[in-house]
Amino acid sequence: MNSNLDRLHPYPFEKLAELKAGAEPPTDRKHIPLSIGEPRHAPPAIVLDTLRDALPEIARYPATKGEPALREAMAGWLTRRFSLDEGLLDPEANVLPVAGTREALFAIAQAVVDRNTGDQPPVVLMPNPFYQIYEGAALLAGAEPYYYPTLPENGFLPDFEAIPESIWQRAQLLYVCSPGNPSGAVIDAPRYRELLARAARFNVVIAADECYSEIYFDEEQPPTGLLEVAATRDGDEPFRNVIVFHSLSKRSNLPGLRSGLVAGDAAVLKRFLRYRTYQGCALPLPTQQASITAWNDEAHVRANRDFYREKFDAVLDILDPVDGIEVRRPDAGFYLWARVEGDERDFARRLFAEQNVTVLPGRFLSREADGVNPGAGFVRMALVAELEDCVEAAKRIRAMLS
Repeated sequence: MNSNLDRLHPYPFEKLAELKAGAEPPTDRKHIPLSIGEPRHAPPAIVLDTLRDALPEIARYPATKGEPALREAMAGWLTRRFSLDEGLLDPEANVLPVAGTREALFAIAQAVVDRNTGDQPPVVLMPNPFYQIYEGAALLAGAEPYYYPTLPENGFLPDFEAIPESIWQRAQLLYVCSPGNPSGAVIDAPRYRELLARAARFNVVIAADECYSEIYFDEEQPPTGLLEVAATRDGDEPFRNVIVFHSLSKRSNLPGLRSGLVAGDAAVLKRFLRYRTYQGCALPLPTQQASITAWNDEAHVRANRDFYREKFDAVLDILDPVDGIEVRRPDAGFYLWARVEGDERDFARRLFAEQNVTVLPGRFLSREADGVNPGAGFVRMALVAELEDCVEAAKRIRAMLS
């Protein structure tokens, strides 16, 4: 067996199940899970109709590269969403379909990381707290994870200047997540330009996880994307060493469709396609047809944002003045990253035992580095349930802390 499998940490939800073991929540209250970031809004009808009509296509093998029409739809959406010059993204070279961002975020490390680096292993950088797939991908690629913190005193944003030069020299891949999971913080253009300059200096590939980019609160200020910043660079290869990841799971409430995209550096994607051809992860043709419909429609995405605005408004009205918990509206995304008093694991267990509400302790999403665990003292709440359940959960939290 691959010995690197022994380096993998238990997944956050394994730790959560262990934390809750033996607790007996009240039976007169239904369970409200705020722990898992699985969208619960109804999938768009137009996508389901397309999927149904395309089912006969299941009889054909799909190509790993995807149908040209799908890559054109993806390139078109990226161009519109991030105000790129027409034709800057070539559907033949700069875009690939993936089976959701989770598998692609894992696979990119296997394709990019070169283990033949001498005495010291290569480094993969990732935010802390983080989506645990980044860490698992680095470990199974034979790399050493480096956790750069995203702390409240920095607005939960990364400080790329604080990363030691010795780490940059060994780095091959850097994961960045904006809007951030779990904080919802959005990286702005100046910070992205700083990152691009450092990555170019040390020849580091940037893997930008932007799967929460379409859930935001101000229609006039959508989150900045790395592609739109990279496009302003001088030279013939503005997307050099830049790969972005987007998904229909959060944007379109289609987590079970397992459909997303990667876009950016044509040279990296060419090699990534070779890797994926061997990995065997082509999207079924009905999935591709449904994805074309989803990427080409924005009406359902705007309606989705309205649902989240309503939930955040209602929950913040209930929790904002409550002692024992500090909440803030995120820049984007559907998580509340709430500071609580004491050990957040005790808070989470008590909330489940007394109120039958599940939240995720912050240190289950982070690692201690330089004596600091940036997840300690926080809980993550995913406002993915229906409005009534989110409101009820907030009321139960307030009742527990009263």
